[in-house]
Amino acid sequence: EARGRRGQLRSLALMKLAQLPRRTASRLPRAAASLARRALSTQPASDDVEESVHDMLRQTCRDFVEAQVKPVAGELDQTHRYPAELVAQMADLGLMGVMVPEEQGGTGMDCLAYAIAMEEISAGCASCGVIMSVNNSLYCDPVMRYGTADQQEKWLKPYASGQKLGCFGLSEPGNGSDAAAASTTATLDGDEWVLEGTKAWITNAHDADAAIVIATTDKSLKHKGLSAFLVEAGTPGFSLGKKEDKLGIR
Repeated sequence: EARGRRGQLRSLALMKLAQLPRRTASRLPRAAASLARRALSTQPASDDVEESVHDMLRQTCRDFVEAQVKPVAGELDQTHRYPAELVAQMADLGLMGVMVPEEQGGTGMDCLAYAIAMEEISAGCASCGVIMSVNNSLYCDPVMRYGTADQQEKWLKPYASGQKLGCFGLSEPGNGSDAAAASTTATLDGDEWVLEGTKAWITNAHDADAAIVIATTDKSLKHKGLSAFLVEAGTPGFSLGKKEDKLGIR
């Protein structure tokens, strides 16, 4: 009986997918996620439905990469150009906040879905994959897990939906990604924090609307004395350096 139920749910998933009009193809991951939730709420143990949703997501991302990403990947690498048009399309696909709940602006899928999407996008262009990865993992995820409700409203929803872009400021010129050695400091001045320091090799920095910046608030605690600050681009004192001429993933 359970096997028959799973088969019915899988047939339902595929039937619903087939009914989607072509113009909604770019929104397929969001539609697939919603379909999966409805199906799994009826039969939580339905591995078949989960598998079919992941397969649909993989194929959608693969088709997008073949049609839109691969044709310009070489040019993007040679010119260091930020692929704004591809990032906008990834946002339409629901790929900029894959694991963030829908009510917080994301797609509401699972870790496996995120890994599948990342693998497929990166296969066509590593730079596009890193842009997507940083916004998902290093920006949206910390705000989703540790931000207040007010912070999530302002600093998560528009970023998980892809309307805005985030970045993560950890690495520094003198210590790379050694968090415990971070020389950037944050000092409380009245009711404001004053950050002082320099970050380097920050993916998305030149195009981001906000950054999570890691700074030392208590040197005596070493790595436990680090804090994360949400800093909006354009904040007084927030400036950008030159883009480094790297070997790849530019």
